[in-house]
Amino acid sequence: MKKYFFVFALSLLSSCTSDNTTKYYLIRHAEKDRTDKTNRNPDLNENGQERAKKWTERFKEVQFDAVYSTKYNRTMQTATPTAKSKGLEILNYNPSKMYDSIFQINTKGKTVLVVGHSNTTPVFVNKILREKKYENMDDHDNASLYIVTISNDKKTSLIEKVN
Repeated sequence: MKKYFFVFALSLLSSCTSDNTTKYYLIRHAEKDRTDKTNRNPDLNENGQERAKKWTERFKEVQFDAVYSTKYNRTMQTATPTAKSKGLEILNYNPSKMYDSIFQINTKGKTVLVVGHSNTTPVFVNKILREKKYENMDDHDNASLYIVTISNDKKTSLIEKVN
């Protein structure tokens, strides 16, 4: 009987202390090629390719469960080095449906990188926080990292500049 009680108590304790924290790292794509103003889907320029590699260094110690990106060349190219370094496939998301119930379910309790745009990344963060805390990014800001942590019902956020 004591043996069964011990097993029950141990399983109850482990379920109570399991980490149910969700952590989102959100960045804008790296520097894009601006030479053709009519190109709506440009690739990264040389500086952008270097920054995409530098993100991998910044995230070296982060154990991502998933990497999300919009389908644009510049976001996919920004996400690729980090995804490859973690052995993850890039999952695409639709910026018009960001942080919907499906995304929330799929990322609950996980650590996730989300690569977006200057006009979607802060909006995504605001949707997670359920408040309008952040304005759109400057069109030349490729260095901001938003980190949102959800633990139980508590949500925190911060911005880091990564040059």
